[in-house]
Amino acid sequence: MQNNWKTLITDYVWASIEPERQVLAEIGAELIAAETGDAAELQTLAPMMDGILTCWNPVREPVIAAAKRCQVIARYGIGLDNIDVEAATAHGIVVTNVPAYCIDEVSDHAMGLLLACVRKIPRFDRAVKDGVWDQNIGPEMHRIRGKTLGIVGFGRIGQAVIPKAKAFGLTINVCSPRTDPELIRQHGAQKISFQALLATSDFITIHAPLTPETEHLFSVTEFRAMKPTAFLINTARGGIVDTSALTAALLNRDIAGAGLDVLETEPPESDTELLTLENVIVTPHAAFVSKDAILELEVTAARCVAQVLTGELPESVVNLSVLKQPNLRAKSLKE
Repeated sequence: MQNNWKTLITDYVWASIEPERQVLAEIGAELIAAETGDAAELQTLAPMMDGILTCWNPVREPVIAAAKRCQVIARYGIGLDNIDVEAATAHGIVVTNVPAYCIDEVSDHAMGLLLACVRKIPRFDRAVKDGVWDQNIGPEMHRIRGKTLGIVGFGRIGQAVIPKAKAFGLTINVCSPRTDPELIRQHGAQKISFQALLATSDFITIHAPLTPETEHLFSVTEFRAMKPTAFLINTARGGIVDTSALTAALLNRDIAGAGLDVLETEPPESDTELLTLENVIVTPHAAFVSKDAILELEVTAARCVAQVLTGELPESVVNLSVLKQPNLRAKSLKE
């Protein structure tokens, strides 16, 4: 098939982009990977592109405005905070994501961080390797069964946590203001307010998107409202937690500890105080990683681009309103 379509990959964190290349080659589209992925390079490449695939690098208004022939911006993943969706919509560009991506991986990782925190697994491991054989290092441990887990957000990953947590004997409460309480009940949990969740939870796990509403949702006041024995788990977005406030809360023992896969600044500066604390576990934004999940992600995101370019409506359009706009660039999607 001979086409002149070009698709830009702004960035990726896996070894090969061959799966994407194969998907797009089927429709005759050329794949071009950015070298640096910085704003200046993306703005230079954008005018030649019919589609954009992006992982972490920001795709903001200047890049979108320069992409005069772009029909689709596809996000590798679920969250959309690195894409200016409003600007894309204004320019008639379809935005897609992969909403079913890494559900098992991230929900597993959240539970893994919870268990690692409460059972002090990293601390014990370090001590043994340093020649210390002592079961009493650090704070006392308590049984997990019978405790309460609070889940912030009720998307697919938050829902996937519930059966895994219930298997450990945890009672589940959910804070998700826009979700029907009956739906939460059907999943074996109870809907409560944010303040109630803070006050009653022994563990809190965050599974909400980063939005203006959720930025620094957890800060000084919230940590002081939590139990001093509680643990915070975050596998969602670093900006939902105020790093300075969390560091102070951990130092002051306002909460018992935290398990974090995401940070406000990634990678963190080498002198970040949070990284020096014994009562925090940090992993490098790796919750989504598995060979199976990444292959599925690459193929699905690339397929979204191919679908738009060939006039097929993808299942995961996040800005559905664009389909009714007169300036929609993928004209055949109007049909």
